Amino acid sequence: MKYILTTLVSLGMMATTSLMAQQLNFEKVKAFEHQLDDVMELIDTTELKSMLRNVEEDHNHNSSEINKTRLGIIYHETALNLSFFNKSEFQGYAKKSYDILTELFNSSETSEELLPFIFSYRASALSLVSAETNNLQQLNEAFNLFNDAVEKYSAISYLPEFLRGSVAENLPWFFYKKRKFAKIDFQSIIDKYSQNGDYANWRIMGFTYWAWANQRQGKKYRKQSLLYLDKAIALDPNYKAGRKKAEELKMKLTT
Repeated sequence: MKYILTTLVSLGMMATTSLMAQQLNFEKVKAFEHQLDDVMELIDTTELKSMLRNVEEDHNHNSSEINKTRLGIIYHETALNLSFFNKSEFQGYAKKSYDILTELFNSSETSEELLPFIFSYRASALSLVSAETNNLQQLNEAFNLFNDAVEKYSAISYLPEFLRGSVAENLPWFFYKKRKFAKIDFQSIIDKYSQNGDYANWRIMGFTYWAWANQRQGKKYRKQSLLYLDKAIALDPNYKAGRKKAEELKMKLTT
């Protein structure tokens, strides 16, 4: 009976995921992704600070839903890169990001094709808030939001799994129940990308291949890890994404 109930629940979740994905227009999701791409996954802090000023100025002149979404995401990137690893004047940007994305999340006028981005970054922003406040309840809520985003949108967007996996891999070891998502999510992205090359862009796949290998450094996975690291390096000739980390990990695994 327990097996039957578990199977029925799993099938129900798959049906929900399929239904939500079918309701969205993949081309429109990708069109929004193109408009948001320059504010996502920024690793150059100088570029990030310049982009922050530009996005805030654009939003001040025109607070459209796309500009508001861009603002929420750039605040997330600011919190992640400029205050997460060390205290700085940028503390509080995670909360700003969460509040803006929550406003969009609660609005009945928000375009449905923007929701994969809003759901995912809202969850990630809350996880950053929890890191600033040392609030475990907020971290648990962030993963509840991530799980909701994955169930609804992972079939059509890499973001729910990519951001959940990225948060999971940076958690301390004793959060093992949440850390497991790092292996699950990056493998899932690779599987979907192998079926549809438009599922994720080169930058995301570079980070994903590195993350997969980083989670599997043992001899059992050495051959596959090195293959994925080579893919990550080849995708990033100008060191705009995960190449540096991929090269460092490759050297570690081969010496």
